[in-house]
Amino acid sequence: MSTFQFEGQTGFYKGKVRDVYSIGSDLLVMIASDRISAFDVILPRPIPYKGQVLNQLAAYMLNATKDICHNWLIETPTANSSVGYRCEPFKIEVVVRGNLCGHAWRTYTGGQRILCGALMPEGLKENDFFPEPLITPSTKASEGHDEDISELAILKQGLAREGEWNEIKNYALKLFAKGKELALKQGLILADTKYEFGKRNGQIVLMDEIHTPDSSRYFYADGFDERQSKGERQKQLSKEFVREWLIQNEFMGKQGQTVPEMSDEWVETISNRYIELFEKVTGTKFQPEQLSDEDVFEKISRSIKKHQ
Repeated sequence: MSTFQFEGQTGFYKGKVRDVYSIGSDLLVMIASDRISAFDVILPRPIPYKGQVLNQLAAYMLNATKDICHNWLIETPTANSSVGYRCEPFKIEVVVRGNLCGHAWRTYTGGQRILCGALMPEGLKENDFFPEPLITPSTKASEGHDEDISELAILKQGLAREGEWNEIKNYALKLFAKGKELALKQGLILADTKYEFGKRNGQIVLMDEIHTPDSSRYFYADGFDERQSKGERQKQLSKEFVREWLIQNEFMGKQGQTVPEMSDEWVETISNRYIELFEKVTGTKFQPEQLSDEDVFEKISRSIKKHQ
């Protein structure tokens, strides 16, 4: 993917999976690439249409939840780009967990029952529902790994004031409830997800993507209870299958470990899983968009001019 230079551009940041352009003092352009990351490491091969899936699914969910919390998005000029408002970010990833899976399960099997200050009850099996959704935040690292953090540490370190943090928690739980409702209509269970918030004109605003395969885990609702009762693996739609493949190949992003080789077949499998999740979550057919760099630049430039 090319790097662009837009009129009025004041900054550029290349993230793990997105290229972010600052326009003037008030606008941002985010272009979702086909890069894929896991364990905070960018994997060596891009995944076809991944950027489009992430961008379109995030836009779908941001529009579906804007009655709960104002968000940064203005419009999506192309399938893999978004133009929105610049916000001052809280350096916190607000992870909401409805089920005991992923990092929470790995913590649980390690014998711990407190995660980020939240209590996980005894006697649970992998993927069981928590009695109530848990908020288990992490720091938003500009480099390296994000780290688990408790509510107490967030306040002590000044990452948010108490009133702000209470508002953020309230928004996160309401957004999660809406996400679960939208998922259930499509025969899915939203098991866990993460949100990022910022401030704009003194108001707390939802930033970045929400309820995408990069930020969330979905289980198939049909047969969930039966699989749980039999101790069988749950059918899921998320990026977890990529992490599991890496773990099986002895890679968890630790120093000295080498990212395993990704075959053409494996890359295609990942791409198909992303498209499947888009179609399942939205209930719409995925329409691949293939534009030249010139077309992408032109469409985004027109959007910028319209909103400056």
